[in-house]
Amino acid sequence: MIPTVVWGTGNVGRLAIRAVEAHPALRLTAVIVHDPAKVGRDAGELGGLDQRVGVTATDDVEAVLAARPRAVVYAASGDIRPDEALADLTRAVRAGAVVVSPALYPLYDHRSAPPEFRDPVLAAVAEGGGSLFASGVDPGWGNDVLPLLLSGLGTTVDAIRCQEIFDYSTYDQPGSVRDLVGMGHPMDYQPVMLLPSVPTMVWGGQIRMMARALGVELDEIRETVDRRPLDTTVTTRTMGAFEAGTQGAVRFEVQGIVEGEPRLVIEHVTRIHASCAPDWPSPPDGGDGAHRVVIEGRPRIEVTVEATDEGDNRSAGGNATAVGRLVGAIDWLVEAEPGLYDALDVPLRPAVGRLGRKQP
Repeated sequence: MIPTVVWGTGNVGRLAIRAVEAHPALRLTAVIVHDPAKVGRDAGELGGLDQRVGVTATDDVEAVLAARPRAVVYAASGDIRPDEALADLTRAVRAGAVVVSPALYPLYDHRSAPPEFRDPVLAAVAEGGGSLFASGVDPGWGNDVLPLLLSGLGTTVDAIRCQEIFDYSTYDQPGSVRDLVGMGHPMDYQPVMLLPSVPTMVWGGQIRMMARALGVELDEIRETVDRRPLDTTVTTRTMGAFEAGTQGAVRFEVQGIVEGEPRLVIEHVTRIHASCAPDWPSPPDGGDGAHRVVIEGRPRIEVTVEATDEGDNRSAGGNATAVGRLVGAIDWLVEAEPGLYDALDVPLRPAVGRLGRKQP
């Protein structure tokens, strides 16, 4: 079995603990935490499992990496700490580990990543013999392997649209939701995530990957952004109150322009409450989240994926599928040559050995 570390135990990390525990080829050997209150707690508790798993959390990164784990699931956020996340990732790769992570957007398509992100990883690969595969929690498969798979079912393809439709009221990450995305701030507040060029920095790599796979040249990548205020004050279970008149919904597109037309589009429709922007796309059953791919052409193909976890929580379900993609790649990466990989390099594989397997 492959000794595997989970680094971080937030929204992604707790799901990663479960995914590693459920995978027959992996063995959870360590959990790294930052919060002193989590040190010494059992991984089963931190992962929301019904039993202890006999692995206690630690904040001693040096000791964990000195044990030369074969794989690391880096689940700590890189949204507001990209430099620190890059240093952590390269440290693990340099220790010889196969590393999978959603933390750094520029590395989703490493071929177009800025040198300041790509070069340190390649240097770590050369020095330590590890690997890195980065894919998104939005989830990445909804913007790369799924639309490309569906495109192959058509006779002609005019355009591909990938949508994430998401109600943030179920999401327990106030720093990202309030400050990065701007929910609950006055409408004259400029959210970092919506600054010009930032959506392209985050999702442009996936547009470029699709273009590369389809064999088309991009003229350029464009962005559109629309924002709506809340009509009334709403209170969420995880993040408290969001006042009337403040930002309550955001809709933006990252468009790959081919021969003057937006042919490859990644669209996000996010709300803090379902009552805001009711005329925008919503999940088909009025739930709190869905991922949809639309292939415009002959035939027209539309696929909507709704995943739930932690009860009926679709934000956790979407994260869980993204984690499943990453954790499910580990045994393939262990057998592959050391390197820097993207979603087109790493196959989406069946759940071998997991059919009917019970969660510990």
